[in-house]
Amino acid sequence: MSKDLAQMTISELAPMLRQGDISPVDITKSLFKRIDDFEGQINAYIEHDKDKIMNLSKQAEQDIQAGNYKGNLHGIPLALKDILYFKGEKVTMGSKIHENFIPDYDATVITKLKEAGVVFSGKLNMHEYAWGANTTNPHFGPCRNPWNTEKIPGGSSGGSGAAVAADMTIASLGTDTGGSIRIPASACGIVGLKPTHGRVSKYGCFPLAWSLDHIGPMTKSVEDAAIMLDYIAGYDVKDPTTVDIPKGNYHDLLSTDIKGKIIGINEEYFFKNVDSSVEKHVRKAILELESLGAKIEEVKIPALQYSEYAEMITIISEASTIHYENLIAREHDFGDDVRFLLKLGQLPSAVDYLQAQQIRKQMTKDFAHIFKKVDALISPTLPFSPPNIGEDKVIINHNEGMFLDHVIRFTGPGNISGLPAISIPCGLHQGLPVGMQIMGPAFKEENILNIAYAFEQTNPLLGQKPNLEKAKI
Repeated sequence: MSKDLAQMTISELAPMLRQGDISPVDITKSLFKRIDDFEGQINAYIEHDKDKIMNLSKQAEQDIQAGNYKGNLHGIPLALKDILYFKGEKVTMGSKIHENFIPDYDATVITKLKEAGVVFSGKLNMHEYAWGANTTNPHFGPCRNPWNTEKIPGGSSGGSGAAVAADMTIASLGTDTGGSIRIPASACGIVGLKPTHGRVSKYGCFPLAWSLDHIGPMTKSVEDAAIMLDYIAGYDVKDPTTVDIPKGNYHDLLSTDIKGKIIGINEEYFFKNVDSSVEKHVRKAILELESLGAKIEEVKIPALQYSEYAEMITIISEASTIHYENLIAREHDFGDDVRFLLKLGQLPSAVDYLQAQQIRKQMTKDFAHIFKKVDALISPTLPFSPPNIGEDKVIINHNEGMFLDHVIRFTGPGNISGLPAISIPCGLHQGLPVGMQIMGPAFKEENILNIAYAFEQTNPLLGQKPNLEKAKI
């Protein structure tokens, strides 16, 4: 076998498990070795109980051997962002305040994954309460980018991005309120899918901002993202924000045929103030898609000029409301950056918040109009390369800017509008991945998955992976 089991994808492992060529225990042992070798460098995990994981693997092995194979996720080890509720297990949200929190019910996505036979292999590091984009966690330590451990992995789902990229989990789930799936996917060179708002239940996920939050897959391939979405998507009576619209069979719908697909490019917003190192890779990717038969069309989206205001006012207002009581009672148990943002969120007025919601309505209309003409919109995921851990500034075309001012510029519109968006690697710059974002119309995840899948076949990273050194014993 040319690579370890831990380095494989769901789509590679599932047929081998189904046929009995390997067992869940084999995959788990391979993962344990990766974690033993590299976790000390990356710090992707908050919790990893080997005995519990091995017991789950043995149970999955017995079920499969008894002929009770449940599908593509049965026996697959998945470590998840530590913000999803597991009944009777500690879930920290990356915080001190909730360091001993034990929910008495499972999140809906956890229930679905349990029914699918997943082997849960641990809880992953994250930005405290998901309120930030660097995963420099003051309580559990900074998570590091496997491509360069001096760099951030992005956030807030940084542990998920880093663990998938370092092959310390087969795949993961992240949450996304302003880009927290797509940002670490871009920084870590993996696939990150934010489904349409209402496509995946958020019941049992600690909120950051109620109206902006999403849950979605973080994977090594587009095919794996489609597989995971098949299992977690669907209406949930427990989550009033879910929408009762039939979901597709995303994995079966995957196709590399994108001839005639129309891809929209918005120059005025999505290619404004982008570092040239990022822009050249995304422009090259667009040319690749054109060579595959897609048509490129420039589009105008007037309301985008107000999207940063609408996103920021909405997220800081809702987040500060959620944490209001703890900010009064336990202010100094928050990390410095999160405490600052929560206090900042007390400043907007009701007028500010309601104006932001009017902008959201207009943006929704503008996007709906555009998606009558095009099948997808393409942009960079991030306008810069990941900065060093501890830095709050980024460089864009030799100019210095604040990290927080730029990090969600291109991802935030997907949250404000609730539209599906995926980040996929499109190249490397100085050894760090560059991500391309593909947005699509509401509840048409198959549109963006197919375009991403077609592009993925061009092998944009040329098979390169993070070059980690084994821990010295």
